[in-house]
Amino acid sequence: MATAAAENPAEAFELPAVEVIGTTPLPGLGSALRDVPANVQVFGNRAIANQRPPTLTQFLDQNANSVNAAAGQGNAFQQSLNFRGFAASPLLGTPQGVSVFQDGVRINEAFGDVVNWDLIPPSAISSVQLIPGSVSAFGLNTLGGALAIYTKSGAQYPGASVEVSGGSFRRKDAVFEYGGKGDRIDYYATGHFADDAGWAEHNPSRVKQFFGKVGYQDEITDFDVSATLADNSLQGTQTLPLSLLSNPKQAYTYPDINENRLTFIAAKGSRFLSDTLLLGGNAYYRRYRTSNFSSNVNDDYGEIDPQTGMPQTNEATNDRATIDQSSWGIGTQLTASGKLYGYAHQLVVGTSGDFGRTRFMQESQTANFTPDRGTFATGAFATETDADLRNDYVGVFATDTIALSEQWTLTLAGRYNHARVSITDRTGEDEALNGTHTFSRFNPAVGANYNPSQTLTVYAGYNEGMRAPTPIELTCADPTAPCKLPNQFLADPPLSKVVAKTIEGGARGKFGAATSWSLAVYRTDSYDDIAFIASGSGATNAGYFQNVGRTRRQGIELNAATRVADWSLNLRYNHIDATFRSTFTAASPNNSGADANGAITVQPGDRIPGIPSDSAKLRGAYEPSDLISVGINVVYASSQYALGDDNNADIHGRLPAYTVVHLDARYQATRELQLFMLVNNLFDRRYQSLALLGANAFTGPGGSFGPANGVDPVAGQFRAPGAPRGVWVGLRYAFDSRHADAR
Repeated sequence: MATAAAENPAEAFELPAVEVIGTTPLPGLGSALRDVPANVQVFGNRAIANQRPPTLTQFLDQNANSVNAAAGQGNAFQQSLNFRGFAASPLLGTPQGVSVFQDGVRINEAFGDVVNWDLIPPSAISSVQLIPGSVSAFGLNTLGGALAIYTKSGAQYPGASVEVSGGSFRRKDAVFEYGGKGDRIDYYATGHFADDAGWAEHNPSRVKQFFGKVGYQDEITDFDVSATLADNSLQGTQTLPLSLLSNPKQAYTYPDINENRLTFIAAKGSRFLSDTLLLGGNAYYRRYRTSNFSSNVNDDYGEIDPQTGMPQTNEATNDRATIDQSSWGIGTQLTASGKLYGYAHQLVVGTSGDFGRTRFMQESQTANFTPDRGTFATGAFATETDADLRNDYVGVFATDTIALSEQWTLTLAGRYNHARVSITDRTGEDEALNGTHTFSRFNPAVGANYNPSQTLTVYAGYNEGMRAPTPIELTCADPTAPCKLPNQFLADPPLSKVVAKTIEGGARGKFGAATSWSLAVYRTDSYDDIAFIASGSGATNAGYFQNVGRTRRQGIELNAATRVADWSLNLRYNHIDATFRSTFTAASPNNSGADANGAITVQPGDRIPGIPSDSAKLRGAYEPSDLISVGINVVYASSQYALGDDNNADIHGRLPAYTVVHLDARYQATRELQLFMLVNNLFDRRYQSLALLGANAFTGPGGSFGPANGVDPVAGQFRAPGAPRGVWVGLRYAFDSRHADAR
């Protein structure tokens, strides 16, 4: 690789360089891993392709350290990812703390900062890098880390292939890839089509994803334009109260449907201005449209309707929310390498601008329940929210990596972020909703690496990050008027920006050519952290956002990997102590520890819900030849508190720990034909990955709607069941033998 890069420096950006870490979002020279003061995790295409996950979240959940995924919606394409106690989730109502980038473009949506994992085709991924900490260079809202996704190109993956598979839950998958390269031009395209009846009742999925890229390269220039398209329909089943978990396949209420559509066009390029100057930049346009239909229990059943003066008799509500979002942005970056005062420097300066325009509408209609808890409408849809939102984020950053000696490297960095969020009511009936909120801050970072030998690195670093409250948080912050999510917008108390400060130290090294290891110790303190306080039933997901003072996430990470003969093993372990560090009062009426007003008091030292304190991943693979491989993943997560149990006092206790085993195998029948098998949850374990406190309304005779039979809802714990054992088999045919090697 070094020879190819020397002959054509621009081509280095198209080559898989797993030992070079992208320490800034845009294309650049990167930094050697030995000079990065953080416990970065890197996963290449071969590891992803062998396990063939339907989403990137599933792969990270089974392989990455300090990562846990939870399927709160009961759909594999809508999992929430948790990294070092910070979230990257598709669910509105989840305070986000991890930034996700695709080829240098931040793909957290402008509305709610959510990450729609179903819009990222796994077949297009060349590699991923998981960078921990409040990484200032990666910009706004990077509190716990950044996930950088790099896509394939025709230069890397020439040839053509098709792949088909099927099996449990009537899942049918098809993937195609086609790529090539000429003297200056390369091209690549992939499509993924999936149809899945779902492992539970009422949760089918239909996924259509496409990614294409065209690139140009010469001796000093690298430029490409890519398109990501998606049209998906996903149905979920919600969490279940403990009384219904004997049949985990049933839905608490249904239907719950998300329809996501994406058009994402991005251009990025770089050019060597001289041997020591590299100019890079990108620009993008992203159109995201989603429609959400959710069935909910009417928490106001039996209450007097202020408009009619009569008791409300509708058991349920159907809520429909639509988001029509356009976002665009531009970034620039200049990398300068050279010596100053006798020290070698790699200085990077850059700017970014990200702008979003969103129209959000929510409608609600009265409904009742069928015997199996489906809803049928009893009224017409009425508009509850119709608002325009505007997000303007700009930033300026610089980072300088200084080689103080052969052994010592110093990294200095800083970024100034400015965020402006505007909300405008379109109905003319809620002028108090109108307003503009601005947030800004300079975030510094410093790190040092000591490399006493080629096989040992010791490092330490400190960095800060900032997160601006999202529009959905700013309009849902009143404890006296909790919102349903996706929520109606209200004029609420203002929220403060979140500031995270991370310190990390660690070491990594090798024993011989076959064994590597790493150790990291970290602490992130977040100030004015924002939490979603659950205060409704398990079905309505009602609650509000609140600044809760200081929180702390501190822990230790251990990684070890080795290869012995035909066996390879990779063990990753994480312990995290995630706690509140301030005293605050929150509404949590379904918590058994609440007072007569439904409030709880959270004390310093109480654990943050939804974060298991211990997790471990074991990946083992047996490859007796190039023709056969068998892999196994063992995933362990310890117990965790339920959302809403912020005081750790609810009588239902913690969500139990779980261990799940997954299997993958492949056989290369010919150079062109590969047969494979995947098994998820090999031992068919029953487990749950998420818990929250809510009120079970189906407490009447035979599990009927309780309030209609004079029986009050019962407060308790709701859980998200994990999928049972699933088995899939498939084949892949590569029309070009070079493409077979690339996988």
